[in-house]
Amino acid sequence: MKILAITDPHGDYSKIKEMIEKAGDFDLVVIVGDITNFGPDEKVEELMEMFDRPVLAIPGNCDYRSILKALDASKATNLHGKAEQIGNIRFIGLGGSNPTPFNSPFELSEDEIEKALEGMVCSAENDKDCGTIVLLTHAPPYGARDELPFGHVGSTAIQKFLDRVDLIICGHIHEAKGLEQVGKTVVVNPGEACKGSCTLITLGEKEENKPIEVKFIEV
Repeated sequence: MKILAITDPHGDYSKIKEMIEKAGDFDLVVIVGDITNFGPDEKVEELMEMFDRPVLAIPGNCDYRSILKALDASKATNLHGKAEQIGNIRFIGLGGSNPTPFNSPFELSEDEIEKALEGMVCSAENDKDCGTIVLLTHAPPYGARDELPFGHVGSTAIQKFLDRVDLIICGHIHEAKGLEQVGKTVVVNPGEACKGSCTLITLGEKEENKPIEVKFIEV
């Protein structure tokens, strides 16, 4: 499966068409938050209509909670607090972010994040039909793709799922574009879509032990 991963468009979709063209062939789009820049929620429809492939999407901390209704009404699948299985790949989503100093519209406590994710991850781990677990979160895990000049700012709750899931696609920290591996978990921050960054991620059959391939795209 080839996944076009996008984060942090912040309401500026001027680069999206070119990103789609440069990515070439892919099966699925995932959008991991900050779809708008503090609204309006109606921007959701504008973005989703740009894709002719299935879309899984979660909100970010700069989206109002009311965006969940707009996602439900769009042609995308709203994955906030939900799981979706495609083939043998289980996608688990949670939008918003851990608390920030800015009191942004969509923030969750670390306890809320852990409680929301634990049941879904545990269910995937114990399902024989689930080969690969992909976690879509706006916030990064603490210690991976979360560093600012003054230190790490990721979620300590999401950190607990490192080495339990195969792939985490996150955003939120614009300066932390890139990938790294923690245990068995590959953590990818595609970079700001509003500046023309995204990634093409290829997931092979897990039983064949094919590595997760990540290609960064700039337009």
